[in-house]
Amino acid sequence: MKRLEIPAGHKRVGLEDSHAVAHAVMQCNVDVVAAYPITPQTHIVERLAEMVANGELDAEFVPVESEHSAMSVCVGASAAGARTFTCTSAQGLILMSEIVYIASAMRLPVVMVLANRSLSGPLSIWCDHTDLMCIRDCGWIQTVADTGQELYDSIFHAYKVAEKTLHPVIVNADGFYLTHVVEPILVMEQALVERYLPPFQPRYVLDPRRPVTMGAYGVPELYMETKKNQDEALKATYPTIIEEWQEFGRLTGRFYNPVEVYPNEECDIYFLSMGTIGMTCMVAVQRLREKGANVGVARLKLFRPFPFGELRKKLRNAKKIIVMDRALSYGGPGGPLASEIRACFYEAPNRPAIYNYVVGLAGRDVTVEDFEKVFDDVQARKEAPRQEEYVIYGVRE
Repeated sequence: MKRLEIPAGHKRVGLEDSHAVAHAVMQCNVDVVAAYPITPQTHIVERLAEMVANGELDAEFVPVESEHSAMSVCVGASAAGARTFTCTSAQGLILMSEIVYIASAMRLPVVMVLANRSLSGPLSIWCDHTDLMCIRDCGWIQTVADTGQELYDSIFHAYKVAEKTLHPVIVNADGFYLTHVVEPILVMEQALVERYLPPFQPRYVLDPRRPVTMGAYGVPELYMETKKNQDEALKATYPTIIEEWQEFGRLTGRFYNPVEVYPNEECDIYFLSMGTIGMTCMVAVQRLREKGANVGVARLKLFRPFPFGELRKKLRNAKKIIVMDRALSYGGPGGPLASEIRACFYEAPNRPAIYNYVVGLAGRDVTVEDFEKVFDDVQARKEAPRQEEYVIYGVRE
């Protein structure tokens, strides 16, 4: 077996992916970490607390009493000019959500890892995208990592983009499937990190010597205009997100895109997913293609701002798109991701039929065989699905 070459400026290290996140945060030279433990993100902040305690990371670690306080500390620290970090999951995100909206409205470049987990009830600590979807309209940039390497790399990209655009960034990572898995990670040498991510130079700082107003009251005559500007500003971050992925690729050889398609050729049918199930889907696609099926998989890596143009370009000749959702919009259109894909392709010249399967809630396995069964089910259908039609796959009768 040929030995994999290690790129210049890297070393290969076996790390739990949560510890890889902590290592990346340390390499970013953050000033403030504020967090409250909740499974499955706890290993990230535990490791960061150790780094601060033993002198590896020269930062202020604030062990707050709740997630609401964690984001409040991050908002205050960022407004004062500090590079800040936090992470959370599920119920923790719901508790901090009030301040999450404030961080984006104030254009503070906070970075947060969201270790995706189902919401109660019933109580579950396992992964799905319910928390991701409940905060989808919070005004933050949101990326999605599929592997430990992507998760490690995403931290550097997040800080670079956040500080260039003055927008907070959420890096989504499937709980347990990533957070608790040990993988070989290509860890960058500090000199390479510093070539990509310069020291933080805040543009607007709370300073009593030069007073500024942050978080002002928005009267009705101004509020809508403010929200329109916020929406336009978030959409305008898209070129910077792409540029910084390209710059990161030129330095490391690892290039990322808002939509990643396998195989590198046009297909009639595509699975579309976010998160780690996309990697399982690639195996299923290989099997199906060996049987003659013209099928591929599209993995969404950027959720906000939503990559409408890139999706339409990459899947322009698709006849069927099978959206695999890991969240459910109760009483609504099924999976929330599918509703956005339907909107994306609604006016496409050759609009594909869009099939929606809700899978893997609260950590239920989604196997290669499940993808194959879904594919067979779609092929057996004689009519295209209605807009509101969806299947909750694998429910026991």
